[in-house]
Amino acid sequence: MQYPAPGQPGAGGPGAILPFRLLFAAPRRAAARPASPTLMHLRYLPLLALALPACTSPDTKTADSAVAVADARFDRFKNQLILDLWKQNPDYASAMGFHKYDSLLVIPDEAQRRREAAFVAQKLGALAGFGFDSLSASNQIDYRLLGNELRAQRWYADTLKSWQWNPASYNLGASVGDLLAGRHYPLARRLRNISDKLAQAPAYYAAAKANITGPTREHAELAVKQNEGGLAVFGPALADSVRKSGLSAAEKQLLTQRIAGAQKAVQGYIDFLKKDVLTGKEFRSFRIGKALFDRKFALDIQSRYSASEVFQLAQQHQAALLHDMGRRAARLFPKYCAGQPVPKDTMQLIRQVIDKLTLKHAPREGFVDAVKRQIPTLTKFVNDHKLLTQDPSKPLVVRETPLYMRGSGAGASVSAPGPYDKQANTYYNVEPLPPTWTAQQAESYLREYNDYTLQILNIHEAIPGHYTQLVYANRSPSLVKSIFGNGAMIEGWAVYAERMMLEAGYGENSDEIWLLWDKWNMRSTLNAVVDNLIQTQNASEKDVVALLTGAGFQEEAEARNKWHRATLSQVQLSSYFTGYTEIVALRDEIKQKQGAQFSVKNFNEQFLSYGSAPVKYIRELMLRR
Repeated sequence: MQYPAPGQPGAGGPGAILPFRLLFAAPRRAAARPASPTLMHLRYLPLLALALPACTSPDTKTADSAVAVADARFDRFKNQLILDLWKQNPDYASAMGFHKYDSLLVIPDEAQRRREAAFVAQKLGALAGFGFDSLSASNQIDYRLLGNELRAQRWYADTLKSWQWNPASYNLGASVGDLLAGRHYPLARRLRNISDKLAQAPAYYAAAKANITGPTREHAELAVKQNEGGLAVFGPALADSVRKSGLSAAEKQLLTQRIAGAQKAVQGYIDFLKKDVLTGKEFRSFRIGKALFDRKFALDIQSRYSASEVFQLAQQHQAALLHDMGRRAARLFPKYCAGQPVPKDTMQLIRQVIDKLTLKHAPREGFVDAVKRQIPTLTKFVNDHKLLTQDPSKPLVVRETPLYMRGSGAGASVSAPGPYDKQANTYYNVEPLPPTWTAQQAESYLREYNDYTLQILNIHEAIPGHYTQLVYANRSPSLVKSIFGNGAMIEGWAVYAERMMLEAGYGENSDEIWLLWDKWNMRSTLNAVVDNLIQTQNASEKDVVALLTGAGFQEEAEARNKWHRATLSQVQLSSYFTGYTEIVALRDEIKQKQGAQFSVKNFNEQFLSYGSAPVKYIRELMLRR
């Protein structure tokens, strides 16, 4: 699931929902279904109360009443905070399906940063006025989420200060492109909003230029690429929309002038980056160091594990995966390498079998189409095996990744509508192979995303991964849990969904698909390893590529792409393994408690019913039940 901020890469494939703190600094889900376990549980509570009146003491009634009063007051606070937030962050509001402020463009200058600081201080003060113990379990989690987001916003602005060193934070094309592609308002109204927004384009980019101090070379290069892609938004498609719209002649003329002004402002920013920034020598390192990495991990991931613990767990899981890969490769070797001597070295044995399996892949020009063809198969499997209830009324559209989203290293991602716009399309963005790639580069990429792995990628990104999870998240009765989505839960669910599908028999339980899932899961695992190594231990590109192509069995193109992504993001690469590890542990814990009564479908639907809250908080709620 993804609401990408310019310059904030998604994960590779998967992208992630960004918390609102990033949007302060950088402008970056129902048809009827059977009641979830949570709703069914609540449905029968009144009947139980009538049947067993003697079980409810006066003290219990008083306590319940006090909680209800506190919850009602807290609910009013939450709702008002969210409404206030939207005006502060119109692009984020639009991404969530709240379009009241689509015409506003926030100028990222010092005055705006002061307003943001005052906003956070006021909301933190108000939050402190609520007694945590007086709230219901669900609202206690919302309390924690809001506190974390507010504190994190100040840390991002005051300590990390990526608004200074990440020029890719600024990209007007992304915002306008999303409005133009939307269906929330008639075309004329969307164009009027775009017109008002574009009127501020010169001031927006002037502030962006003033903010850039000691940038990283990597983010400056990404900013050029994505803003050049953003220029395409202001090209023929927008001009054609203006011509065929119901705008008056005067409105069309004004908008056309503002489009030209926006083009000039964007091009001016690109020229500034090329001539004044990239030709300079004052670049800071893309590495943020251990202290900042550990704090960012705590704020973004919100795990019960620390960054160091996740690093150690990932290394242990790496060894377990290698053991399983060795077993499966040994069984497959006679089938795919008949007549050849069996290598004594396990790594060589695994590599030899993988090299045979990955020869089967989509053609270079048919990669996106190959993704499209698999979606109905995944939908049918989930339904036939009753893994969870799907909602066929929510559109999933596979498309080529828009130009203004390319270049971050995310080969695939999902852009999902927010809880205010549940009927809108979910886009599965698939980046076609660049035409500039040589035949060797293309073959390397296609072998990495071979026929087996491409199925796993589609499970992760689409069904029952990100797309399915975000449909459920939009049903959560708590807007807080849906809006302030936790990346580790979202990415962790997608990784868990891969394993859950294979455990249910997808791929006919073959050693082939399990071996390549092990390889794919090794990628999620090594994501956490290299994220830490690069940002805190100064690992070099040579060492990282050697690890990924060696123990990770990745193609060199994929390994170098991962290095590139790791230079543009911090902590996000750790989210997959962290969330996956916590979800599997929770499932196993509940399975042990329930024994024969355990149902994968019930677990999946109950887990997803809590929105996109951190796994450690979902665990609290599920174990309380």
